[in-house]
Amino acid sequence: MSKEQQIDAPRAPGSPGGWDVRSEELVADAALVREPAAWRSAASGTGSGAKPARRGGADPVKTLMHRHKELCERAVDPLEIAAGLEAHGVTDRTAARFRHRDVFALAEEMYARVPRDEEERAVPVALPSQGAPEVPAGWALFALLPGAACGLAIAGLELSEGRARLAVWLGGALAVAVALRVVLRHGPLRSTHQVLPGTRAWACLLVAYALFGDGLLLDAVSGGPDGPPAPSTAAALGLALAVAPAVWCVRLFTVGARRRLSLSRGLTEFTASVRPLLLGVLALYLCALAALLAGAAAVRGVPVSAGAGALGALLLLSRLLSSYGFTRAPSLMLGAAGAVEAGSVACVFAGRLPGCAWLAAPVEGAVRAWGPGAVPVVACGAAAAVLLLHSLRVLSRASAHAGGTS
Repeated sequence: MSKEQQIDAPRAPGSPGGWDVRSEELVADAALVREPAAWRSAASGTGSGAKPARRGGADPVKTLMHRHKELCERAVDPLEIAAGLEAHGVTDRTAARFRHRDVFALAEEMYARVPRDEEERAVPVALPSQGAPEVPAGWALFALLPGAACGLAIAGLELSEGRARLAVWLGGALAVAVALRVVLRHGPLRSTHQVLPGTRAWACLLVAYALFGDGLLLDAVSGGPDGPPAPSTAAALGLALAVAPAVWCVRLFTVGARRRLSLSRGLTEFTASVRPLLLGVLALYLCALAALLAGAAAVRGVPVSAGAGALGALLLLSRLLSSYGFTRAPSLMLGAAGAVEAGSVACVFAGRLPGCAWLAAPVEGAVRAWGPGAVPVVACGAAAAVLLLHSLRVLSRASAHAGGTS
């Protein structure tokens, strides 16, 4: 039986199985059942001349405050209480059982009931910036470092040859990695939560495939490879330059969501306003990514890499979710996309074994029909679509944007 069915199911007073101590809705019902006569007489004005004594358990809001005592005491404004209640499963329907129109109104009463010093109440609270990521003053310039490092590395490759070219390649890769680490640790994309161990490994594999995978797959389908595949410098440059718009778009989403949280008067209203914001920010990033990939391809004189575009969308959504503490879904989707890409190359080589040609037939057919970029487009595009649906669900919650969760 679902939670909604449990709530709506009839419950006999005093029945232990009728109340779930983890449900705030049943806590309110339990309080009403324990003092039914007091509530009825208080509501109708009947009964004896003296007002019935109300014990602590007869006040459902007081019961709720007792269960969330720490949340109420540390909250600096009602929005933080509302987000905390939502994280514990309290909905607007639950708030109606507590005789409030929505969770925000319930949180306002709970916040008002907590005793505080007058000086503390007089301190103004900057709602839009509360809980927003603390980033250094130069975070916007830090976002340009990966693109600058990659551009210098590609220029160095054009001017070098032999062993010097290899040294420039390794040095450029190291410089881009260091610059990217600075951006991820000190900018809006930073994550204060523990990232799962396999997430970084899968991300590195996907980036490596974006650089070498298309060439390796095309050579494998053609009967090779005869040597190491040439890296796709256009894809590398486009993705490195796209770090800047990714950081700026995430910052735009964070600030916009916090502002909508401060202006919303209900969870439904907040959800309805945040989802278009997320879609708009993602569309803005995809436009910038497409322009950068097209510009890099034009400079290098090669076709635009659609697979790199799908990878960019996947990496942005993965890091956005991780920065809000949702780390499991990004790890699973990055792993799934990496497994599909690696498995596609492996199937082509396995198809050369006697009697195993059927393993390579689907991949070879796709490559001949749509080119080697079809594999990363399908793998990364499908994974990004799943993460987008997940993001629309979890990032539209008020609890994701309060209390330093972002």
